[in-house]
Amino acid sequence: MLSSTNEVDRAPLRRWLGRAGGHDTERSLARQSALMGAVCLVVDAVSYLTRGPGPGLWSTLVLIGILIADATLVSSPRLSGWVALGHAVLMPALAFVLLPGPSASTAGQLVSAYRAGAWLRGWPAAAALAALCGGFLGSLLISGLDGPASVLSLVAANALMPWLVGRYTTARKAHVDELRHQREAALRDAQAEVAAAVAEERETIAVELHDVISHHVSAIGVHATAARLNLAAGPLTDDRAVRTSLTAVEESSQAAMVDLRRLLSLLHEGDESPEQPGLSMLPDLLDGVRSSGLKVTHVVYNTPHPLPRAIDTTLYRVAQEMMTNALRHGDGKAARVELDYGGDRVGLTTRNPIVSGADPVGTDSPVTGFGVGLEGMRKRAETLGGSAAFGLVGDGLYWESSVTIPLGGES
Repeated sequence: MLSSTNEVDRAPLRRWLGRAGGHDTERSLARQSALMGAVCLVVDAVSYLTRGPGPGLWSTLVLIGILIADATLVSSPRLSGWVALGHAVLMPALAFVLLPGPSASTAGQLVSAYRAGAWLRGWPAAAALAALCGGFLGSLLISGLDGPASVLSLVAANALMPWLVGRYTTARKAHVDELRHQREAALRDAQAEVAAAVAEERETIAVELHDVISHHVSAIGVHATAARLNLAAGPLTDDRAVRTSLTAVEESSQAAMVDLRRLLSLLHEGDESPEQPGLSMLPDLLDGVRSSGLKVTHVVYNTPHPLPRAIDTTLYRVAQEMMTNALRHGDGKAARVELDYGGDRVGLTTRNPIVSGADPVGTDSPVTGFGVGLEGMRKRAETLGGSAAFGLVGDGLYWESSVTIPLGGES
């Protein structure tokens, strides 16, 4: 309870001292500047009066000068040079009035030297320092202080040192601010890199899911449609066709689950995950497509050889997407798959006839996501330094998809 009370009591003081931001901080700095000027004014006035300057016009004028000079300490930093000049002129007058007593610096003079070092740059800063040193040196000479060493030490302590402290403090603050800005910029860059990496990873996962699931779902749809049409044709005298379609649905769903588990294992376990599919599994993929009723011709050019893992998996996924598109958007009768191992690159091309008047890119059916699949194939190829091309060939009777990847393009 006592701690809470103290916290409440101290809150106005913290606000007054500037524990806030924005306009509150600006107002707090103005209040602190006013406080500093008031303290200097009181200290210097009391110190002057207690040293017994005696009555007279000059004593009164010097006191007024002290009050005015200290009052200027609350002025804008742009006026720091003039404030320092005012205190420099005041110092000899103060020494003259206090004769035969020793000369002494004022609190306002020390603060003005600090302000000049902190806020001024270039020749104005040097001029302010020269004026302060000259003024204090003049006060020492008027007071009759002997000894160059004493004079130099007092000038350094009362003019040079406060000026250097202001210089150092401002430079250090600028350095700290620069380090903070650099740290904040580095943090923003790191956050941007993380966001870009997350976005890229999400896109990669989306493409993987599309390639893994859409092929099997398309095959399931084809077989389910065939079974439905056979059942709708009337009483069955031979249910082998229906059984074949339903078996294919079962096998496609099981294959989808296997591929999905493989993908999830890859996401969970990283590099230690099970081996990803490659072109060695292409014959099984084409057999599954043939079971849907699509006659697939597979042609290999040049001598097959092992491929880097990334290229091998990418070509398999591309072939999977190409076969999905052939099932969805072709005439459902035939497709040709060409795999070329020639030279320093490997190419995969599929070609299938389309139904006359049909939409070859699938825009008539937005749920198919054909455009997403094409873009996914293109991005897969470009990631490995390759290229992809799609379009109608053979007087518009065939749809051809082609992907070429250089063997040195693995990343």
